[in-house]
Amino acid sequence: MLASLPMYDLPELAQATAAWWAGLARWFRRQGLEDVPSRLASSNDCHAHWMAPDLLLSQTCGYPLTHEFAGHVRVVATPVYAAEGCAGAEYSSVIVVREDARVAAFPDLRGVTAAINGPTSHSGCNALRRMAAPLQVAGRFFGRTIITGAHFASMAAVAAGKAEIAAIDCVTFALMKRERPEAAAGLRVLCLSEPAPGLPYITAGGAGDDRLSRLRQGLREAAADPELESCRASLLLTGFEELPPGAYDRIAAMEREAEDMGCAPLA
Repeated sequence: MLASLPMYDLPELAQATAAWWAGLARWFRRQGLEDVPSRLASSNDCHAHWMAPDLLLSQTCGYPLTHEFAGHVRVVATPVYAAEGCAGAEYSSVIVVREDARVAAFPDLRGVTAAINGPTSHSGCNALRRMAAPLQVAGRFFGRTIITGAHFASMAAVAAGKAEIAAIDCVTFALMKRERPEAAAGLRVLCLSEPAPGLPYITAGGAGDDRLSRLRQGLREAAADPELESCRASLLLTGFEELPPGAYDRIAAMEREAEDMGCAPLA
């Protein structure tokens, strides 16, 4: 079986992530799950993990969940994080600008250069496009878009003046401020995007209801395990929610709404 937790995998959190997985693996075994791996797989090719038929557990972004991987994975539960911009299992993007930028509100960003981590990111692109859609003229709101490949690179692009604005997953932003305060220096949060369900824990699409039930019980036990309190705090994890079917449809709906308003893709 395969397990990976690639979405908030800052090197500074490697020890906490490993401890969290060790605790999860212990609780999964207590629930009767077999072949639970002792270690997480490398996150170098997370797309391959998400499509693997032997996937036990991983974490993905809501955009590929509702697009490329729709029907190929099953949602186990959605983590709840203690970060500004989170409310229960929902999260927002923080819209960051330079601290000295002379902008007071999102409409003031018309015509500037925006940095996105990638076109298949909800927090870095889809949510930002939805915000820009009501303000677009002839399909565009921003003057130019650059693709950085990662949230931390988008933050660096804004700080260096290569872009004027970026949308950053609020959990990533909170972790970066704590672990790499220099990366957030010179930036300020202008506003938040519309909330959406957070990055879910998933299992293989062919997993049966019995495995899903055992995984969920294991997550509940691990989230309450006092021995795992320290690593949960390091990862900003406070618990999990099992969202109703269709909850992630909101992400695809935001994309359709931007299209219906005539807003062109950002990349």
